[in-house]
Amino acid sequence: MVLVGIFLLFLIPLAVGLGVGLDPRRERYTRTRTSSTIAPKSTTRSSLKPSATPSVKPSAPAPVTTPGSLWQPQVGASWQIMLGQTLIVGKGQTVTPNVDIYDVDLFDTSAETIAALHDLGKHVICYFSAGSYEAWRPDAAKFAKTDLGSGVDGWAGENWVKTGSSTVRAAMTSRIALAASKGCDAIDPDNVDAYNNGNGLGLTTADAVDFVKFLAATAAKYNMSTGLKNAGDIIPSVVSSVAFSVNEQCAEYRECDKYSAFVNAGKPVFHIEYPGDAPNPTAAELTASCTASGAKGFSTVLKNMSLDKWVKYCNGQTA
Repeated sequence: MVLVGIFLLFLIPLAVGLGVGLDPRRERYTRTRTSSTIAPKSTTRSSLKPSATPSVKPSAPAPVTTPGSLWQPQVGASWQIMLGQTLIVGKGQTVTPNVDIYDVDLFDTSAETIAALHDLGKHVICYFSAGSYEAWRPDAAKFAKTDLGSGVDGWAGENWVKTGSSTVRAAMTSRIALAASKGCDAIDPDNVDAYNNGNGLGLTTADAVDFVKFLAATAAKYNMSTGLKNAGDIIPSVVSSVAFSVNEQCAEYRECDKYSAFVNAGKPVFHIEYPGDAPNPTAAELTASCTASGAKGFSTVLKNMSLDKWVKYCNGQTA
């Protein structure tokens, strides 16, 4: 028993350090989930490490009666997306890469980090899954079992949800309020394309259009704009309701022409490709990702499937 206890005392810290087996969370389009954090270099001599958790929990603001002017990102704006690692930025710190926009996890990213990014002149998009139930999220108890559909293929603990349910929409409203309380400029709601998957609920493209419009209208009440994640089939019906697109792999699947409707409307496409040789993509992979038919004007990044800090841009810059 003594030997077993010594072994466990060694094994548990090691597992925590590696992020192995103790944290079931992962994002919709990450293939591996890490529990590490990224703390940018400080421009001061302070030795205090910023906390990943706000010292005071932000209070959710009430919806505004008359929404102000919503943030509209520009076509071609530079960006970084980090969902597989938690970004930590403290007051007076710099951040790399020095881009216009950061797309980060709503639950994992602190209000302090978002405020620090704002101090650096950055805008912040906050990611959450809108069309699926994730058993590990802190608000999972808000979802009714009767609103859960089939499991999301390949992701344990995640199910498609009945997007028209009042319970689901109340949970999404709470998430949007949380985003507003943290200071997010926009939301990146994932999994709105249940119609293209075996969702077990009979959800259709009409359901997706209605849900996206609900999300966008709700976010607007909190003075936040909304993006469309993938869901290329419903672009004609929602492009006027959202401010940008976040697309994965349109170059790989030869469907960037669908998303060019955003650029034509003066709205950016934040485009991600996952090269097989990341983090050392070949010149051919970079060219294919950045010059795909229909992708002119896209804000393209090459990322690991884990969506960690690594990123490569079409100009060859790597961070």
